[in-house]
Amino acid sequence: MSQLPTKPPFTMTAADRVLLEIQRAIVAGEIAPGTKISEPELARRFDLSRAPLREALARLERCHLIERLPNIGARVVKLSVAGLSSLYQIREELEGLACRLAAEHMSDSDINELQQLLDLHLSTQRVREGESYYQEAGDVDFHYRIIQGSNNPYLINILCDELYYLVRMYRVQLGMNGPRVSRAFDEHKAILTAIANRDGELADLLMRRHIAASRRNIENHLQQLGK
Repeated sequence: MSQLPTKPPFTMTAADRVLLEIQRAIVAGEIAPGTKISEPELARRFDLSRAPLREALARLERCHLIERLPNIGARVVKLSVAGLSSLYQIREELEGLACRLAAEHMSDSDINELQQLLDLHLSTQRVREGESYYQEAGDVDFHYRIIQGSNNPYLINILCDELYYLVRMYRVQLGMNGPRVSRAFDEHKAILTAIANRDGELADLLMRRHIAASRRNIENHLQQLGK
């Protein structure tokens, strides 16, 4: 199996570096939902001056990982049933559309690479045994690759920049383990088959059903946690 393509290197600024580090920590739950943001504490933790830190925090706010509330200040967004419902309503509609467009625009080689990606996911023991289905962000995320394959810059901006890491926060902390794992992987395979057959209507329908099932799974977890 050939290696998946990687993006060319780029020059990373101090704000870029701290953005990625805080972003990863929030998505993974290392900085817990609802945590109040302390600029002095973060500046010490990441050995960073206030200007690039504030730039990074502003970018985190734009991608909805941080929110500013009256009389409270900045805090990490909380995970809730109401927030999940609002986010996944948008996700279901737009990723369904992304699948429809991907069936039209993805090349045969793009589709082959997406199949290689699923083969790579299946090769991990945790997926094979139905334990967990963790996908790193970006080009090794099945959903990310399909959105990129839509070839629609506005759709890509909304789903891969503005909302992507908030979706990942719900997926990583609440939706990537348990009985849902095997079903989710099988749903990915069915979606890819529809795209490969250039059946955009079916790919759209299957993605909407897939995201709706994921929402119900995460919603159950949130309700068990009393959120």
